[in-house]
Amino acid sequence: MPLTSFQKSVLAILAPARSPDSYLAGGTALHLAPESVRYSRDFDFFHDLEAKVAETYSGDRELLEQGDYQVDVLISQPGHIRATVGKDAETTQIDWARDSAWRFLPIVKVDLGGFVLHEVDLATNKLLALAGRDEARDFVDILYVMDRILPLGPLIWAAVAKDPGYSPHSLLEQVRKRGKYRSEELDRLDLVAPLDLQAAKQTWIAALSQAEAFVDSRPPNEAGCLYYSFELDRFVEPRPDLSLDEQGIALHFGRPGGVLPRPTEQSIVPD
Repeated sequence: MPLTSFQKSVLAILAPARSPDSYLAGGTALHLAPESVRYSRDFDFFHDLEAKVAETYSGDRELLEQGDYQVDVLISQPGHIRATVGKDAETTQIDWARDSAWRFLPIVKVDLGGFVLHEVDLATNKLLALAGRDEARDFVDILYVMDRILPLGPLIWAAVAKDPGYSPHSLLEQVRKRGKYRSEELDRLDLVAPLDLQAAKQTWIAALSQAEAFVDSRPPNEAGCLYYSFELDRFVEPRPDLSLDEQGIALHFGRPGGVLPRPTEQSIVPD
């Protein structure tokens, strides 16, 4: 499990206080899976309402201080509080922040983290993070996402719903600029195992080519959706040579609070 012993102790205190209104997101949530490739150095707790941020921080701080953890605030502003949490010379960083309630799936409950953002929303958020900043950790995370959750094409296609300033083609062009990292940048990351940079580059080049073909193949009125296979019980990349009905695939659009896939309503393209 890609958490340090110290991070596990902090999360053990805070996880029971999580709820659908205060949930774990970001890199730590993405890397809770046993097969993940990177250790995250902080926790991100997201909230749909700005007022909930300060309320949750106050409760979490009380829990931590009862456990003899020291909490030092670094940033305190409406909708965002950042602090370092330390004990016995070990520290980690925690952000309490407001985020949009618009998502593809509802918040899910897991044993380790309490309530967390669904992996598909974590994946699309990470894709937008990669587009918006040139950080090696985001590139490593997207390689992991493509291997475990969704290929790059469907990720780009869905992510534009979360940032309407992008079209699928413009988002593809933005992420095409990424992937130019040096080994020393990767060395600064806490990776479970060394990353083969040359192999990663080839994987990325192939993924960009496949993503371009996918984006070119889909009708524009479906942009911003995911494709859900009820037979496979997961989101997939549809084949271009068969209709969605022939593949047993339904369109899945997000909404405030998220929604579970349904074969009726979710097959309707919104106006």
